[in-house]
Amino acid sequence: MIYDELVARGLIAQVTNEEEIKQLVNSGNATFYIGFDPTADSLHVGHFMALSLMKRLQMAGNKPVVLLGGGTGYIGDPSGRTDLRSMMTPETIQYNCDCFKKQMERFIEFGNDKAIIVNNVDWLLKLNYIELLRDVGAHFSVNNMLRAECYKQRLEKGLSFLEFNYMIMQSYDFYHLYKNYGCNMQFGGDDQWSNMLGGTDLIRRKLGKDAYAMTITLLMNSEGNKMGKTSKGAVWLDPNKTSPFEFFQYWRNIGDADVLKCIRMLTFLPLEQIEVMDEWEGSQLNEAKEILAYELTKLVHGEVEAQKAKSVSHTLFAGGTDDSNMPTTEIEAKQLTDDAISILDLMVLSGITASRSEARRLIQQGGLFINDNKVESIDENITSEQLKNGIRIRKGKKTYHKAIMT
Repeated sequence: MIYDELVARGLIAQVTNEEEIKQLVNSGNATFYIGFDPTADSLHVGHFMALSLMKRLQMAGNKPVVLLGGGTGYIGDPSGRTDLRSMMTPETIQYNCDCFKKQMERFIEFGNDKAIIVNNVDWLLKLNYIELLRDVGAHFSVNNMLRAECYKQRLEKGLSFLEFNYMIMQSYDFYHLYKNYGCNMQFGGDDQWSNMLGGTDLIRRKLGKDAYAMTITLLMNSEGNKMGKTSKGAVWLDPNKTSPFEFFQYWRNIGDADVLKCIRMLTFLPLEQIEVMDEWEGSQLNEAKEILAYELTKLVHGEVEAQKAKSVSHTLFAGGTDDSNMPTTEIEAKQLTDDAISILDLMVLSGITASRSEARRLIQQGGLFINDNKVESIDENITSEQLKNGIRIRKGKKTYHKAIMT
């Protein structure tokens, strides 16, 4: 049964009405939604956990509703934030929504009686403020809202009235989807619990106690975001932001303590196979990491790119020279000074480090190599002649990059 599988994979954190939810999901009669606020022009690994969940439930006969937050994107979710999000223009929000939609089509099957995609800009921007206050706001207790974790953590540092409205907007989304699309279930990360309960409560207050609306929260956003962060930022699903090789290498280099958890939560490998891997230790964990990296790269970028990334990874770690699919930074002549570029500038330009100071520390700690030769000095320069032939940069033991003159 799919519900038991979600539990076994460690996805379920909290639920309301567990027996009813289990019956609805297992029978394939759930119409459920997950929301995606378009805060960037690409989905990231944190979103991938949600997409894989949608795929699992769709395969079990349930109907996903993908909710793009084109309307809530005007406000910004305060959950997990220490500051106010920068305000995006309507054009940027729409562009990001379009990018999300294209990427989601790789995972979710859209069409009649399959999955649908909706955008809350279509109803939130039409709301009359006074009517909203009277019709929806009257059902929310400010005292209860202030006790919500997503707001409590922001009160000391400052919570804008704009963000304070986010819970009402998200709750209204569930109410709207319930009434107009028969959506009887919502999923979200554990940091969304208060907002989700607000939606369930609004439906029952507006439509009566018999209204059939349920919530499930998953260790989805918080775990996914934590797993999907590197020193350079998020691990993106867009190959132009995180190449298939970089994506593969990220999962190949994940910590020993996380590898089996990620395989269980993110891949579609049978639980029976994963249970055998639970006994693996030592060098076997490296094999588990490669399985994880291959399976996720195949899901996100396709089997051909996954095989390429795996092949390059094997070649590099075996001391080979095939770097044709390695992430590459192209250097232009105008970026050189006296036919050379400082190693510190090159590290920042290629994205190997976020700053010159970080590059300096990396070199001083002996962790930077050019063509397998350790960089000994922070004053080293790379010449145009070297760049014309292309150089291979290695950070530590596992991060590879190439730089070449255009």
